[in-house]
Amino acid sequence: MLFENVDNSSLHREIAELGEMLEQTIEEIAGPELLQQVATIVRISQDRRNHKQHANEELKALISSLTEPQLRVVIRAFSIFLDLVNIAEDRQRVRVLRDRARNAQSAPRSESIENALLQLKDEGNSTDQMQQLLDQLEIELVFTAHPTDAKRRSIRRKLRRIRVLLDVNTSDLLPGELARNRRGIRAEVTKLWQTDFVRPWRPTVLQEVQRGLSIQPVLWEVVPQILKEIRAGLSDVYPGESFREHPYITFGSWIGGDRDGHPFVTHRVTEQTLLWLRQSAMEAHIAACRNLFESLSVSKRQVSLGTEIDDALTAALERWPHLQGILREIPPDEILRRNLAVILRRLEQTQNVGLDDFFVDGAYATPQELAEDVSVIYRALLSTPGNELIAEEISEWIDKINVFGFHLARLDVRQDSRRNGDVVNELLQYTGVCENAETLSETDRQELLSKTLTQPLSFSTEGLSDETRETLSLFQLLKRVKVAFGAQALGGYVISMCHVPSDILNVLWLWEHADSEFPFVKPDRIPPLPIIPLFETIDDLRQASAIFAIMLEIPCYREHVRSQQDRQIIMLGYSDSTKDGGYLAACWSLYRAQQQLYQIASREGVQLTFFHGRGGSLGRGGGPAARSILSLPPQTFHGAMRLTEQGEVLADRYDDPNIAHRHMEQVVWSSLLAAGMPPADIPEEWFESMRQLSEASFKAYLELVRHPNFVDFFRRCTPISEIERLLIGSRPSRRRGGSSLSDLRAIPWVFSWTQSRCLVPAWYGLGAAIQESLADPAALEQLRSMYQEWPFFRATIDNAELALSKTDLEISKQYADLTDDASGSSEVGDMIAEEYARSRDAVLAISGNEKLLDGIQWLQESIKLRNQFIDPLNLIQVDLLRRLQNPQLQEHTEGEEKLRHLMRLTIKGIAAGMRTSG
Repeated sequence: MLFENVDNSSLHREIAELGEMLEQTIEEIAGPELLQQVATIVRISQDRRNHKQHANEELKALISSLTEPQLRVVIRAFSIFLDLVNIAEDRQRVRVLRDRARNAQSAPRSESIENALLQLKDEGNSTDQMQQLLDQLEIELVFTAHPTDAKRRSIRRKLRRIRVLLDVNTSDLLPGELARNRRGIRAEVTKLWQTDFVRPWRPTVLQEVQRGLSIQPVLWEVVPQILKEIRAGLSDVYPGESFREHPYITFGSWIGGDRDGHPFVTHRVTEQTLLWLRQSAMEAHIAACRNLFESLSVSKRQVSLGTEIDDALTAALERWPHLQGILREIPPDEILRRNLAVILRRLEQTQNVGLDDFFVDGAYATPQELAEDVSVIYRALLSTPGNELIAEEISEWIDKINVFGFHLARLDVRQDSRRNGDVVNELLQYTGVCENAETLSETDRQELLSKTLTQPLSFSTEGLSDETRETLSLFQLLKRVKVAFGAQALGGYVISMCHVPSDILNVLWLWEHADSEFPFVKPDRIPPLPIIPLFETIDDLRQASAIFAIMLEIPCYREHVRSQQDRQIIMLGYSDSTKDGGYLAACWSLYRAQQQLYQIASREGVQLTFFHGRGGSLGRGGGPAARSILSLPPQTFHGAMRLTEQGEVLADRYDDPNIAHRHMEQVVWSSLLAAGMPPADIPEEWFESMRQLSEASFKAYLELVRHPNFVDFFRRCTPISEIERLLIGSRPSRRRGGSSLSDLRAIPWVFSWTQSRCLVPAWYGLGAAIQESLADPAALEQLRSMYQEWPFFRATIDNAELALSKTDLEISKQYADLTDDASGSSEVGDMIAEEYARSRDAVLAISGNEKLLDGIQWLQESIKLRNQFIDPLNLIQVDLLRRLQNPQLQEHTEGEEKLRHLMRLTIKGIAAGMRTSG
């Protein structure tokens, strides 16, 4: 077999079985000769990994001889196989989790919610202290449409179907049933083979919204399980005690609201997104109500349910007498169904509420009203012994109401600070307030915006630029949403590239001066708009606390924060900070910014929630979510946070309910421990060491990216040009259309390095910073102590180790060989190779391991297995880049466009194998 199993484990047996199905598909459709060609490439690739002499040259020569149809088959074979490996590994992860739970016996499973609660109680947390912690626990996972998911939805659906068929318990199947199951998997593999991997056109924003909505069924299933486990854990760890509850975990979204450098996100798109989010939530609640109506045929003739439920029905009929009509067909004694019928009718009325028509008779004004009506049924069932299990069904729906409300996910809006500033400048000039606002000093601008914040300004939109009219329409929409759908439908207004205090005042100014379109609604009846500054460059992170301090000294903004119960959200950008200053400098700047911002907030009596803008990849703040949460600065986190879920992470974490459950479980587990355990006492000299290491790393990183030949090296030695052409997201790859490296977004930046197997953004500068300490026994011992005792430093080193283990300089050298030595680019390649060696040695010296990932054997084996199938895709990609750079080599692939199509196929295949893109 081509894709034979390495050992007899469940994982490798399944990989081998799926590989055999793929081989059969290739043979039937492409023919035995092409199958044999794939087999030859697999064999040589394995020889290459085993350091067999001349294997590398043999593989490159074979690849360069392949025609376009042959390359297409080879790329498709390896790409699909790597997707199947991903499914098998995910299933193995679920099996391991289930085995741990099965074998846990009396002790709670590791990294479970009960495990966290037990640790907190053992640490001495009383019932009151636990209640205080639970009151502060507010985790909001925010989905973004960042274009890092290289797979089409059509491909994901087939992979999901394969997983579902594999999940069937085949030990209980009859021979015929087992055969049908396997034929079903073969059919899906065949469909995969015959489906285009590359989108024919760029997805629209609303298509991305639909992709986000497709996750809803999994969330609807998993979230009640998480909340139930919190209750069960509290009951086991604190027996006999009762605790106040609230939605501990909620969801937000940027999809349809992220305007930052995205010309296709208009206020109309945002409006449609909000309507779809509400529609999705309402349809789910209506379906839940109908299911309970069909199920709860409980009669008062059989059981006493108390008087509260009768009183609730009577009150509803008195208020809406016409509801009597819908009860004629329901027996009078089936009181639960009669109440549910009223609730269903009110939900249908709520569904009719719109942005322009929100006075609908009988509609629920808030999700809390609905939750209270459903709670009446819940309490009625609990009032009679024996109904606890039935009441759980009601409890699950109440949880969904509290978590998802009528909005499913709170929509954020995001815009670049420069865009907001341009709009305000135009309006100030148009209204005659200030002719040259753009030339004002920062202090004068703050004074002007503060003074004119509540000053009536009368203007029409005629004569204004399209950008300004669109921005005003957006703010008018946000006010309509606040009035019609309530404050819960919106998250906040995120200001990207926030550099100065006036960037924040600009948004408050626009909010105050946008007409609400509801003249009968007084301005003070419109809930305030949370304004969320996003600090994302090294300089901005260093200045963040000073900017925040100034904002809290400006009376109008302080009053704005006060109107939100003295709560402020501040977002931290992990992607652009890493691109701006390198890995270690970004990690430390983010850590220090949180400490300094928290100090300002505490001094001013403001409750601060950090919004962590982490990407999925290691070069953009990625890595295990729980590890990241546990490494937050002590005393700055009390349980409230927002966290982005980006790109391919959405599918990896939320397509499978089992994986989604484990992810959310670990997020809650780590949040409880990070907020509730006593903070570690970090020695002051460790902070000084990190400051010095950060500065040294920053210097080394700047030497790389400011090298005169760096941009040319990056352009020629990575597939950045092709990645910028990918049709995987609706937004452009550059913020303002510029051609410089600074205008390039962090996603294609990281994506390109990942493709060339040289994950520079996730480790470069680490070795340069630490190399001197390796020669000093005392300094090295301190670093080892920091690694053992400081979660932040351990996470920093562990994430770098993972990135280094996924880096392959032998492969990246093949890309570097594409450059012309005369250009001087080889010097850049040498700098990267030398820094890789330094960084690897530094990580091993600190961790004490002999090889990278020695402490995570399964991951080491996974990377080893994948490499032999990713390597050929990389070498094909290099060959295609060479052909694209040399027109005379394009003859036997019939032109540039077919070469570019093959390039896109290799990009998707490598992304599948690396399990990350950007």
